[in-house]
Amino acid sequence: MTSEQRIDTPIKNAVATELEKLIDLKNVGQYQLLKGQKTMTQALNTPTLTKNHVILIRQLLGVTQSELANKMGVSPRTLWGIENGDQKISDRLINRLLAVYPDLAQSIEVQFDWVSLTFPDLTSKQVINEVLSIQSDLFLERQTSQNFYTREMAFAGEKNIYIQDFAPIKNPETQAIEQKYGTTLYLTGKGTRLFEKALLEQNMNWRNFFEKARRYRGHLTRLDIAINDKWGLLDMNDLVKAVQEKRFWSKSKSYAVHGNVDDGWTVNFGKSPLVIRAYDKRKEQASKGFDTDIQNRVELELHQDKAEYVIDEWFNQDNKKTLTEISFDILYTYLWFTNQPIEKKLLKADKVRDTIESSVEPMPAWSLLTALGHKMKFIRQPKEQSVERIEKWVLTSVVPSLLVLKKTGHWAEVIEAINSAELSSEQQKLVKATMINAITQASQKLNLNFEKPKKRYQES
Repeated sequence: MTSEQRIDTPIKNAVATELEKLIDLKNVGQYQLLKGQKTMTQALNTPTLTKNHVILIRQLLGVTQSELANKMGVSPRTLWGIENGDQKISDRLINRLLAVYPDLAQSIEVQFDWVSLTFPDLTSKQVINEVLSIQSDLFLERQTSQNFYTREMAFAGEKNIYIQDFAPIKNPETQAIEQKYGTTLYLTGKGTRLFEKALLEQNMNWRNFFEKARRYRGHLTRLDIAINDKWGLLDMNDLVKAVQEKRFWSKSKSYAVHGNVDDGWTVNFGKSPLVIRAYDKRKEQASKGFDTDIQNRVELELHQDKAEYVIDEWFNQDNKKTLTEISFDILYTYLWFTNQPIEKKLLKADKVRDTIESSVEPMPAWSLLTALGHKMKFIRQPKEQSVERIEKWVLTSVVPSLLVLKKTGHWAEVIEAINSAELSSEQQKLVKATMINAITQASQKLNLNFEKPKKRYQES
């Protein structure tokens, strides 16, 4: 060991000691500062199922103790012991409950609902070809001034899957074409479903995609995780009332209520880089003329490092947590509803959350959602890019008018106008996209695969 190394050793030891003292003093937990890793919080809380949850589940199923015990194949005494708090609730028992009640197992689903990534070293065309692996002919190129970019590439001309970057420019001095690098990929709510179709065709899942994106130095700028309540476990009227009566705790002091009983409520908690949003999904879709099997939705909208944190935790081989577990840990840690108003003195306690949970009864539905959610599935729900929206618009808005023209003797003029009409470049590409999709489907049917196509795929 050299003299310089001997001098460095005590200095390093002293620095390490001071760093430990600083962490303890600030109570920031293990942020792994030396590794440069930024975590979301000191430690994510993990919800667990209690006897009250089992009682509520049984009530929602509309069965007695003996009926539930018989259905699950356990003794009535075992279930009685669980509901009285004398017996522990095992994972095996909950898994059995979900197995015998498949509707309950599918009552809550989790999925990505928005993904955006920046690629500092790529152009939009490189993102399309190398990262998305989607035919570039299906993207329409147009000018933009959004987000300081100058070019936008939109899949089938719609802003569902689109990439923004810088259009090549000619250097006035050298006359050479220069390309500035740096892009942002956007997958909107509908865009994630469309891209999941591309992932399916490439025999990939989201994990494969994020691993691939990171190889191209892709960094998440936004990640929305949707928790879909298909059971109607939550009641938005109850949540809004709880907010108005101060029967909730949130890590952020920022919150807002929008909407009404008829059109549906939306409640937001927090602000960027983490927003938790709860709203009436069925009413929201009905206002747009669509139907859905989702009654309510809770969204985690994460930006920048908060979004990266989710993927880091997912890829972490030490904890081996699923996306669902990570999502519900975040929800449980950052937001909590109670059955009674929370006194101001409790909000000033040293360990606010622990104090509230130990002294104020939780809202049963919210408590069950966070605890039961750990057992639910993170799914992919692929959808195809098609002309369905045009078809729906024609059927609802155009056909009645055409019928009037037909009955008044003007049908020949309509047919002639259709035959002589010219499609714009965007419409031509949409036609091409639809044709390619049809050809892809036809070629797939040549394979001897007798398994019925699934609408949902579980993310590993």
